[in-house]
Amino acid sequence: MSVRWVISDAMWDRIEPLMPADPVRGRRWADHRRTLEAIAWKYRTGSPWRDLPDGLSSFQRAHKRLLRWAVAGTWERILAALLAAADGADAIDWTESVDSTVCRAHQHAAGAAAGQAGDAPAFEAVMAGIRVPRSGPGRPRTRPDAVLADRAYSSRAIREHRRRRGIRAVIPQPADQNGHRLRRGRAGGRPPGFDAEAYKQRNAVERCINRLKQWRGPALRTDQLAIAYQAALRLTAIPMWTRR
Repeated sequence: MSVRWVISDAMWDRIEPLMPADPVRGRRWADHRRTLEAIAWKYRTGSPWRDLPDGLSSFQRAHKRLLRWAVAGTWERILAALLAAADGADAIDWTESVDSTVCRAHQHAAGAAAGQAGDAPAFEAVMAGIRVPRSGPGRPRTRPDAVLADRAYSSRAIREHRRRRGIRAVIPQPADQNGHRLRRGRAGGRPPGFDAEAYKQRNAVERCINRLKQWRGPALRTDQLAIAYQAALRLTAIPMWTRR
């Protein structure tokens, strides 16, 4: 069975220095690149672990390595290093777009408690996860210049949260909220500011989600453990940033 490789030589040149070093004692790690290819193949195709093609890592090793690197923070460190390099090259646009998506969990993920969650309640947790290290000295950047979101995120709590952090919010107000404000007269206050031209950039998050879901593993969740699914999402994002 022929395998379409995901990790190119150029990608590996950037990733290899970020991989875990061999242990001082005990057996050396198996070929990191081949194991990484095995993990990438599984999540790109959405196939079961046991169906890994010959020539790649064994499914036991690949699965263990996915979880071990997730617990050790390896996936997070690799992606953070790539983001830091992109930020140092001014390749990150700090006008952030936010949106949710539906991930229909596979029956193999039974017991993973992957239920539905509303957009607005998860907003602050999502924003708190923004953390891009500096390529030089200084604290990681955690605050974007502006946040673009659709009407589902138009709430007083979200707007006040953005105001406290000094982040410009570009969020349209739903008709019912606007009508309620008008009915209150002066007590309703002014309508929130809205930059229609800047809002046109919000499709960036939809295009990003579309690219992530081209990998069938993240699009159709089969992982029972959240830590494994989060590792798969970071793995999916790594080739996107190494190509930049």
